[in-house]
Amino acid sequence: MEADAVTPPEFLKAEAYEYMGSAPLAADRYTSPAFFQRELAAMWPNVWQFAAREEEMPDVGDVVVYENAGRSYLVTRQDDGSVRAFHNVCLHRGRKLRLESGWSKEFKCPFHGFSWNTDGSLKEIPCRWDFGHLPDEKMSLPEAQVGRWGGYIFIKEAPGGQTLEEYLAPLPDHFQRWRHEECSTVIWVGKVIKANWKAVAEAFMEAWHSVITHPQILPFTGDANTRYNVYGDHVNVALTPFAVMSPHLDKSAHPQQWIIDEFLKYNGRAGGSDLAVQVPEGVSARKAMAATNRDRYAEQTGYDHSHASDAELLDAFTYNVFPNFAPWGGFMPNIVYRWRPWPDQDATLMEVRILSRTPKGQPMPRGVDLHMLTEEEPWAAAVELGALGGIFDQDMANLPFVQEGLKVSKNNEVQLGDYQEIRIRHFHRTLDKYLAKFG
Repeated sequence: MEADAVTPPEFLKAEAYEYMGSAPLAADRYTSPAFFQRELAAMWPNVWQFAAREEEMPDVGDVVVYENAGRSYLVTRQDDGSVRAFHNVCLHRGRKLRLESGWSKEFKCPFHGFSWNTDGSLKEIPCRWDFGHLPDEKMSLPEAQVGRWGGYIFIKEAPGGQTLEEYLAPLPDHFQRWRHEECSTVIWVGKVIKANWKAVAEAFMEAWHSVITHPQILPFTGDANTRYNVYGDHVNVALTPFAVMSPHLDKSAHPQQWIIDEFLKYNGRAGGSDLAVQVPEGVSARKAMAATNRDRYAEQTGYDHSHASDAELLDAFTYNVFPNFAPWGGFMPNIVYRWRPWPDQDATLMEVRILSRTPKGQPMPRGVDLHMLTEEEPWAAAVELGALGGIFDQDMANLPFVQEGLKVSKNNEVQLGDYQEIRIRHFHRTLDKYLAKFG
């Protein structure tokens, strides 16, 4: 960062590492049905969960059905533009009121026709004469907390606790520069992975697996040079430099132009095969690529990027918000991950979104729908992901076998590096706090 043409803000340069011991984790945290039930009861109701993006539900009456950890919610745009979230359960016989997202003027149970207004108030009970014991005020749909930040809509089942802003700190301060509220979802792909939700999420919490799992990205990825920062209980980040060669490679063996050529071929966020970047004599690949991005992002979006540092135009700033939300920072098209147990400790719904900034002066487009891959389809089948699809397939080639191995571990231990896997240890420390407090 110090050698870049435009230096980054101080919060990116600051170290925020904390040694958290070297003790192993128990393997059965990933495989035990009993541990999974503890998560369902004590952790999930008490955390803020990313449920939807604003562009998924821009109009009054729009509804997103958000489901996770055995619970279902109707996240609904109200008449005044606000958002509320109701439990997706009929108060008569318990049927889910809706199975899909969409638009509605009411929530009507398909079983017996009990119906509610979109503000959660009771609308109608068929054969009302037979339900004199159910006054209207008793029949409002139970509601979850809603928080909104940066174009993201969060829900939290349990009342009280930290506000969303307190929970996310310091992430909102960092993202002021990158303005995700001005972005919309242009790609959204999901697939069920046969591994525990924590194991899948943790595959994206460290970069040093690239040397074996993603060898094609080593020419332009400083994998082992990643900085890992942790903040409070809920937020951490991996800052991985791009357009620099991995320290695992011989830097004298290739010119700077080779770094750029490989970056454009395999990065997945670089801009496509039609982009050509020439490295001038005496200039680093990193500076040349950053200068190109600075100009083309300004042209594409209508926003000035002269203040954008090289790091913010190139690098992977992979933030993680406990427990299952990971938005990338920076000015490039941003990746957003979400992981949900689907439906138990042995499977995960992994979702990948790509956010793109809406050009200045243009209306925010409605977000694209989820492209759900089948069990047989690889990530590469989602052609909209480009080179990223192949990278995700490399990750997924490991994860089912991680789950299988954890189930038969003889010592019931998972070992972690003190620095490069600190985000995984931080994640489990926070999980244990919730299990202790609410378990």
